[in-house]
Amino acid sequence: MTTTTRPVRDPASAGPRSGLPERLPVGGRTDRPRSTAARAPGRRLKALLLDHRAVRRVLPLAVAAVVLLPLAVAFPGAGSWPSALAVDLSGPLGRAGDWIIDNRDGHPLFLYFFGHVSNAVVVSVRAVYGVLLAAGWTGVTALAGLVALRLAGLRLAVTCAAAFAVCGLLGMWVPTMQTLALMVVAVAASVAVGALLGLAAGLSPRADRALRPVLDTMQVLPAFAYLLPMVLVFGIGVPAAVLATVVYAAPPMARLTALGLREADAGVLEAAHSLGATGRQRLLTARLPLARRQILLGVNQAIMMALSMAVIASVIGAGGLGDRVYQALASVDVGAALAAGIPIVLLAVVLDRTAGAAGARLGADPVPPHRQPLLRRVFEGWYGRLLTVLTAVAAAVAGRMAGTSLWPGSWTVPIAEPVNRAVGWMTDHLYSGVPVVGGTADWAARFTGWILDPLRSGLQATPWWLLLLVVGALGLLAGTWRTALTGVLALAAIGVLGVWEPSLDTLSQVLAAVAVTLVLGFAIGIAAARSSRARRLLRPVLDVCQTMPQFVYLIPVVALFGVGRAPAAAAAVVYALPAVVRITTEGLREVSPAALESARSLGATGTQQLRQVQLPLARPALLLALNQAVVLVLAVVIIGGLVGGGALGYQVVLGLAQGDLATGLVAGAAIVCLGLMLDRITQPAKEA
Repeated sequence: MTTTTRPVRDPASAGPRSGLPERLPVGGRTDRPRSTAARAPGRRLKALLLDHRAVRRVLPLAVAAVVLLPLAVAFPGAGSWPSALAVDLSGPLGRAGDWIIDNRDGHPLFLYFFGHVSNAVVVSVRAVYGVLLAAGWTGVTALAGLVALRLAGLRLAVTCAAAFAVCGLLGMWVPTMQTLALMVVAVAASVAVGALLGLAAGLSPRADRALRPVLDTMQVLPAFAYLLPMVLVFGIGVPAAVLATVVYAAPPMARLTALGLREADAGVLEAAHSLGATGRQRLLTARLPLARRQILLGVNQAIMMALSMAVIASVIGAGGLGDRVYQALASVDVGAALAAGIPIVLLAVVLDRTAGAAGARLGADPVPPHRQPLLRRVFEGWYGRLLTVLTAVAAAVAGRMAGTSLWPGSWTVPIAEPVNRAVGWMTDHLYSGVPVVGGTADWAARFTGWILDPLRSGLQATPWWLLLLVVGALGLLAGTWRTALTGVLALAAIGVLGVWEPSLDTLSQVLAAVAVTLVLGFAIGIAAARSSRARRLLRPVLDVCQTMPQFVYLIPVVALFGVGRAPAAAAAVVYALPAVVRITTEGLREVSPAALESARSLGATGTQQLRQVQLPLARPALLLALNQAVVLVLAVVIIGGLVGGGALGYQVVLGLAQGDLATGLVAGAAIVCLGLMLDRITQPAKEA
């Protein structure tokens, strides 16, 4: 018979069964006073409650409920924000707008500061536009093709030349040059401002802490929110459009510049310091060269955001391609809108590919001359740059000598009439009456009647204090009490501004569009992550969709669904879908192969691996997709006010169109608060 010897337990580690206390006091003392021992269970219970995470999260919400419930009793109402808690800003804002308009030509602030800024912008845009017109279509096309040839090769060169040729064939050469001139000035200013801010944030932790909340807020604001302050100061025209574009496009440049400077190799910086280099020498010879890839990525992002904003700024008199799209959408002329929208897309693709090729080439291993194509070899080096300029000048001179500096009118291919006929056929055959599935107008009507209307009615009927509590609860679940407080204050500010119901209308459209975007985006992203063929097929589509400006997405939805809130939501879904698909795909593909192999070895099926391994491990990426979906959908839902989306977007457009700055500014401030609230209650999840 075998006896099992139990190990002797240390009395200090004995549990409750040994008759000793489970945890001895510090120093092993047990002779504490009776009164302290009697109070110990109460203290332990209090500490346990305060240390519990759920209690810590619910406690601020309970305090908020205690504060809000008396206000709800004192200011009863159905669901609307109490009028006693609202502030009518139309009078003060109207008087402020009138004062600015009356003193714009005589006050020293406008004469000696804003006036000089406005004149500098106008002169710069006119100078660039004059150079483009002087170069003619031959010079511009040749220069674009040769630059692309030097950076990436013959394929991109042909793409650039073909893109500019299509702009001419569609009869949009002059508007394209107007947009390009505005882009050149705006991007140059955005890069300069963003680089200076990024330099300060990258070199000074104090400046980084000061700039971070500002840049965070600026990057979540919809584009329309930038237009009204610029119009108020500079009036309708090119200066307001350019400066709004600069403010909108500078934050990504600043962020990426600061990131590149902070992530510079410490070993290289230490070596430069040991060699006696000064701070300026270390910056110029070490930090900036090490951060040049991030800086060039910031330039790329600034270019794309500037193009998007330059198109939207047509609402305030920017002119160019955006103005053609805006005028066509205002008259529901889909053909004319498409004729101007195609050059916008081509311009975005050309700029994105060229900047991307420059970034890929920077820092890459040099290709030996004997392995380069002949044309790349000819245009390589400093003499290649000189040859590029001389060839472009020769092409421009040849075009002017031939009398074709502008694109010949006989070479245009009008597409507006055929497209409008196609839209008319769609209206007659696809809008309604399609067997089984119904038409696109039927889909829009059902989406409006079954989803948008009930959601809007439900939000507007919900007591205001309950919505504040819900936002606070979501903020606590997503982050900290600061997150909840920011969300609650932002929502309360909307009520104080007196635009509670239009804001809830906009919120209902955002929530519905985000739900559709997430369902479609997660489904497509899962399919792309599990199938390399689907991923290859989706890649070019996603690339093109992510380079298209927001304004362009309104054209196809108006052609398919007409005007209204459903088309605005559909445009928002199409705009946000590529980002959600990309983030979901990358998040699922980056799941550890060891975890998947372990699941397969235990006999898990593909569905079980997805549900129990991939989706839980990809949770941070999925939450990031949620955050991006919310921000991107809000941006396009606001623009949807141009095509019947109503709510805050319509009030902004109305304020801009009628010069009612009070209405437009209040709506713009509400958009800022709504964007801040939606971003804050999802941003902590993004940072997880």
